[in-house]
Amino acid sequence: MKVMIHPKRQEWNALLKRPVQKFKKVEEIVAPILKKVKKKGDKALRKFALEYDHVELNQIQVTQEEIAAAATKISPRLKEAIRIAQRNIEQFHAAQREKMIKVETMPGVWCMRKSVPISKVGLYVPGGTAPLFSTVLMLGVPATLAKCKEIVLCTPCDSHGQVNPAILYAAQQVGIHQIYKVGGAQAIAAMAYGTETVPQVYKIFGPGNQYVTVAKQLVSRQGVAIDMPAGPSEVAILADDTANPAFIASDLLSQAEHGPDSQVLLVSTSRKLVEKTAKEVDKQLIELPRREMAARSLENSVAVVVPTQAEGIELLNEYGPEHLIVATQNPKEMTSYIVNAGSVFLGHYTPESAGDYASGTNHTLPTNGYAKAYSGVSLDSFVKKITFQEITEEGLRELGPWVEEMAEAEELMAHKRAVSLRLAYLNRMIAEKKPS
Repeated sequence: MKVMIHPKRQEWNALLKRPVQKFKKVEEIVAPILKKVKKKGDKALRKFALEYDHVELNQIQVTQEEIAAAATKISPRLKEAIRIAQRNIEQFHAAQREKMIKVETMPGVWCMRKSVPISKVGLYVPGGTAPLFSTVLMLGVPATLAKCKEIVLCTPCDSHGQVNPAILYAAQQVGIHQIYKVGGAQAIAAMAYGTETVPQVYKIFGPGNQYVTVAKQLVSRQGVAIDMPAGPSEVAILADDTANPAFIASDLLSQAEHGPDSQVLLVSTSRKLVEKTAKEVDKQLIELPRREMAARSLENSVAVVVPTQAEGIELLNEYGPEHLIVATQNPKEMTSYIVNAGSVFLGHYTPESAGDYASGTNHTLPTNGYAKAYSGVSLDSFVKKITFQEITEEGLRELGPWVEEMAEAEELMAHKRAVSLRLAYLNRMIAEKKPS
C-alpha cells in the first residue's frame, strides 16, 4: 500500500481515484452478447455456456431433484450458519416494512401512500472465482419478505453442469425455486429480455464482474430497472491509536481478496498504527490462498495519515466508500458526521465480514463513489411506492379554486376546466336543493 502523510485537500481527488474501468472495451464485448440472447434466446445461452463455462447444457433450469440433493452435499455446520444468517437478515429486513401512510392535507383532501411488491425480480448470484451463496440470502430474503410474485435466480454452473450446492441450499431455504444455470452478461440479458426458458423480469439485482456490471447498465437504458450502479468491491477504515493493527490488516485483506480491481483505504491519525498495520498486511498476506489477487488489489490502495479525525471523516465522505469501518475509541460519536457510505461498521469488534454474511444488514451496496447518492439493497428495493388521493365535495371546494389559479397561470386550461366543471356541478346541486 502507498502511504501518504497529511496530503493537501487539492491532492484528495488524485489520491482517492479508483482503479480505472475500461467500460468502452467491455461494452464492445457485452453489447453483442445482449443482442444475441435477445434474438436467439436459449440457443444463445447454450452457445455462451459452451464458450465461456465449457459446458454443454441440455437443461438450463435447475431441477427440483438437484435442489433437493444439494442439502446432502454441504456440512451440517454450514447449513446451521446459513440458517442463522437467514434468521438475522429476515429479522432486520422485516423491521423495514412500512404501513400505509394516510394524511388529510386540508379538510376533505386525503393523500395516501403504500408499498407494492415488484411483481417479477431477477437475482444474479456470482459463482465463478467465489460462489457467493451469501448473496442468495441478501437478495432472496427481502424479495420474499416483499412478496414479489416471481423470483428468478441466475448463477453459473461448473464444467459438469452443476451449480454450487451451497447456492442451491440457500435458495431452497429462502423459498426460491426458479434457478437457471446461466452466468455472466448472458444471464443479465436472459432476465432482461426473457427466453424460451428464463422468464423476463422487471428489475435485476446482484453483484458481478465488469461484464455483468456493464450488462446491467446497458439493459437499464432499455427500460429494465437495476438495483444500483456497481463496480469492484471496496473498504475504507478510519482508525486511531486504540485500533489493533492485526484486526485492521485482516479487514483490509478481506476486501482485497475479492479481486485485483478491488480497493482498500486506511485513514488514520496515527502514523505508528499505519506502519504497524502495513507490517501485519505483509505477514497475513502470505497465508492467504488468494494472495496474488489480494496483492494486486493492494497496488490500487492507499493509507493516509491525517492530522485530525474530523479531516479523516471529511476525506472519507469525499470518497464515499461501499464499506466503512470506524475503529476508534468512540466510534458512535462519528456517526452523525458520516454522510457518504454504503454500510458502516462501528468499533474494534465489528469486522466488515460480519455484514457480508450474517449480522443482518445487506451486503449488496453501492461502490465506486455511488454511496454519495445511492443506498444499499433493502426491503424498499423490492417494492414500489404508489400514492393515492381522495377528495370529498368539501375538499374540492377548499382546494379547487387554488388549483384553477395555478392551472391558469401555467396556461393549461384543460387542467383548470377539470376542476371548474366539478365546482359548477356542485354549485348547481346546492342551488337545486335550496327551497324556493
